Amino acid sequence: MSISSPDKGGAAAAGGPAAAARPDAIKAIPVRHWGRWISAAVITYLLVALVYSFVASPNIDWPTVWQYLFKPLTLIGLARTIEVTFLCMVVGAAGGVMLAVMRLSDNPVLSWIAWGYIWFFRGTPVYVQIILWANIGVMWTHFYAGLPFTGLVFGSTPSGPLVQNLLVVAVLALGLNEAAYAAELVRAGIISVDAGQMEAASSLGMSPTLTMRRIVLPQAMRVIIPTFGNETISMLKTTSLLAVVGGGVEMFGRLQNIYAQTFQIMPLLVVACIWYLVVTSILTLGQARLEAYFGKGFGMQETEAAEKRTARRTLRANAAAEKSHGDQGRA
Repeated sequence: MSISSPDKGGAAAAGGPAAAARPDAIKAIPVRHWGRWISAAVITYLLVALVYSFVASPNIDWPTVWQYLFKPLTLIGLARTIEVTFLCMVVGAAGGVMLAVMRLSDNPVLSWIAWGYIWFFRGTPVYVQIILWANIGVMWTHFYAGLPFTGLVFGSTPSGPLVQNLLVVAVLALGLNEAAYAAELVRAGIISVDAGQMEAASSLGMSPTLTMRRIVLPQAMRVIIPTFGNETISMLKTTSLLAVVGGGVEMFGRLQNIYAQTFQIMPLLVVACIWYLVVTSILTLGQARLEAYFGKGFGMQETEAAEKRTARRTLRANAAAEKSHGDQGRA
């Protein structure tokens, strides 16, 4: 035994048959999750029953739905809804960036003014704010440009023409409200950037404004964009609250005016839901593309891709090592 053992060990070290031996593969039997399949079947059955009861309901009046779905009045209202949505988001984004910078400022006056603005607009319902802006002329009959408490007035204009333009009321009400929420989103994105980035930019002689514009905000976009996408989708649906001021400034208000006269409530509500779902789906796809663009180098997908590349390199290295050992054994 003492003589034959070293020979076997030498053969194994040289890559002989002993080294090539491998244990049998484990025959793993997957666990069958019967509870998952049963619950999925029950939920699917209930969902199909719900959809069928909705589609087959005689109270929906599908011919009326198709009649109003592509009517010019509906499509014009849809275009106005999209217009109001993006105008309000532009006002909200610009105001949010300004408020976020003020909120993070070392100047206590600017910081407290920003905090007060955010406190007021986040603390009052947007429905109330819409009605308030629509009736702002009751509080101020004229708007003046001048120096307060001095009596110096450079010009004035009556508030009537302003509040009679429902588009202006909509943008002011929803845009200023959105600025309060956008400020917190932008502030969270700015805080997510490492403080060393700003210190490095300062050491290179960059001004705070240039640092914010060139260094901080581009890196904060990967945090801000997903939340702003959600806010845009939410804003699209929030425009339906403008129906309270009348005038048909957006799609739902126009459809509401129609079914108030024809009493075809359910068909026209279905028309509104269909168009909201279509536009929301398009915005969701655009949001996903923006997230992928600004999130390059971050997130689970990039981590998984890096792990897969590492695994492929490891497999290639192991295969090359086994091939070289086999060549040495045959030699």
